[in-house]
Amino acid sequence: MRITEDKVFFILSERVNDGGAQIWCELPQSHFFDEYAMEGVSAESNEIYLEVAPDLLVRSLKTAQSAKWVKVKLTKKNFPCLTIEVDLPSGSVHQRLVVHDIPVSVVARKHWPDFTEPEMPRFDVSIALPQLRLLKNVVDKMKNLSNYVAVSANNSGEMKVSVETDMVSISTHFQNLFNPSWNKDDSQTQPSMSEDRDPQQFATSRVDIRRFAQFLNSQQVNPDRIICNVVHHRMLHFFLLHDDVSLQYFLPVVSR
Repeated sequence: MRITEDKVFFILSERVNDGGAQIWCELPQSHFFDEYAMEGVSAESNEIYLEVAPDLLVRSLKTAQSAKWVKVKLTKKNFPCLTIEVDLPSGSVHQRLVVHDIPVSVVARKHWPDFTEPEMPRFDVSIALPQLRLLKNVVDKMKNLSNYVAVSANNSGEMKVSVETDMVSISTHFQNLFNPSWNKDDSQTQPSMSEDRDPQQFATSRVDIRRFAQFLNSQQVNPDRIICNVVHHRMLHFFLLHDDVSLQYFLPVVSR
């Protein structure tokens, strides 16, 4: 968890060699907090980096679904904590306050470069995913057949999701999907597409099907569109923007 003056970031970086995913999520603080105050290491490096167990954070925030207000503070008790105070509705005049203390590790400044935004190599195809509900159903069924799934797409709005084993080969085809165009003048954080590629030619990446399914099933916000950028035989890069929340999900290919 990276905290700056204007944004809060959630960063996950697993071992790429093991097929691990990388996640980069940006939340503008002005969209989520009525009051916001932070003080980092120094004026020049006004940031805070924390390691926190996501399941503990999620469990604490679930109690806040009907809260009047929620306050998040970095505190030091017997150990560094992310303290979450939740003011819940009460049937009496007394305040009903729930406090969660989540243990965190403060990341030393020398390790900050380990949590920079992942660089996106030039992709071969950029395509919008089909309707999430349909894609989830397909991938969830394929999980019972194989540990890996091949995702293929071209610049003519076609996408294939397939699994192959010694016993069976199954693929599902989607057509008439949207291929976004990326402006060459976009900022360096925007991905760039390989040029002079045959629109009918498919680019394919074979990834861990369970991690792909986890990504699809985690999208509770129902964004209008999720863009999938395919780097042929290297990775899948997913990008979504919803209510000022920006999420990038990097899924590397896996070998047999």
